[in-house]
Amino acid sequence: MTPVPPLLNPRVIALAHYAARAVLEHVLARHGLTFQQSVTLRLAAVAEGPVERQHLVDGVVDSLKIEAAEADAVVDELIASGALSPQQPSRIRITDAGRQLYETTSAETAPLSARVYDGIPEEELAVAGRVLSLITERANRELAALT
Repeated sequence: MTPVPPLLNPRVIALAHYAARAVLEHVLARHGLTFQQSVTLRLAAVAEGPVERQHLVDGVVDSLKIEAAEADAVVDELIASGALSPQQPSRIRITDAGRQLYETTSAETAPLSARVYDGIPEEELAVAGRVLSLITERANRELAALT
């Protein structure tokens, strides 16, 4: 008898998230990066030039649902490591070392992600993407109402 797959629910989402995050964190650890730092570094890497520090902090807060003070501390960690550089008056830019770190970790995780998603039909990925986007939108609305 073939087991029936579970309906999508918070536990299924959490298990998928933490399994994928563990894979990513394994790669990041080899480069001395935390998950929070990688999210922050990515936001700086995809920006077109220097960004306002507050905009970067806000992006991390929105992505990770952490307090602004914690996100601000992560920016400071990346500045201390040389991956980000402060620009006057209140802007942040990714350094060459930071860009190299971002590109290296992205390149190392790409084949792992490809294997995780391999064989899942594009139509199913599209449905999952729509459903998860809707769940994210609704959860963000609920969180905003709570705060």
